[in-house]
Amino acid sequence: MTQFAAEMIGTFFIILLGNGVVANVVLNGTKGNNGGWIVITTGWALAVFVGVVIAAPFSGAHLNPAVTLALAMAQKFSWAKVPLFILAQFTGAMLGAVAVWLVYKDHFLKTPDKGLKSAAFFTSPAIRNNSSNFFSEVLGTFVLIFVIFYFTNAEMGNDKTPIGLGSLGAIPVAFLVWAIGLSLGGTTGYAINPARDLGPRIMHALLPINGKGSSEWNYSWIPVAGPLVGSALAALLYLWLRI
Repeated sequence: MTQFAAEMIGTFFIILLGNGVVANVVLNGTKGNNGGWIVITTGWALAVFVGVVIAAPFSGAHLNPAVTLALAMAQKFSWAKVPLFILAQFTGAMLGAVAVWLVYKDHFLKTPDKGLKSAAFFTSPAIRNNSSNFFSEVLGTFVLIFVIFYFTNAEMGNDKTPIGLGSLGAIPVAFLVWAIGLSLGGTTGYAINPARDLGPRIMHALLPINGKGSSEWNYSWIPVAGPLVGSALAALLYLWLRI
């Protein structure tokens, strides 16, 4: 499998299962309706586990532009490959969102609440405060990237062992994402991944979803810029600690 395919397919499975668990919990008439935050965070952790298992041997399992950016800043990943990886991640995220819509299409039709429909695609804050929401995304992503750098040997990768979330191992990274969701995700829904949020948001705007409402473009920059800033700060701290 090529690195592009690994990143695309791994991200596809993350969105399929991650946004899938949100759809199962929030949409009307599903078996998991009203399952709650614990179900959502657990489902997302397992979704990341699946994505990492698929992609790690081939690309290192970045599956997130914030991870790719941080590794490039830390000189552990080639800047020349950054656009390719990010394109793969966004492609996978958009395809995953389409698959979730197809699976739950009948339940989207039975759900009148526009906010619940959009929740199965992209994040939105519990309390709208751009500065606080931005900080939440920065901090959540900082934790993700800092753990990859500092508490593991992710920096010891080489050409035969691609660097990324897979450097943690699929089970530890799933627990890391679960911990972030349980502890820090209550404010914004913890996108901590620009592709995870913007890719499905684009598909929400494009798909013929009955009564879907706004794609909230006025908020969309926060789950993109916040994770990128958080990843950059984690990379800079990692570089400083190496001095």
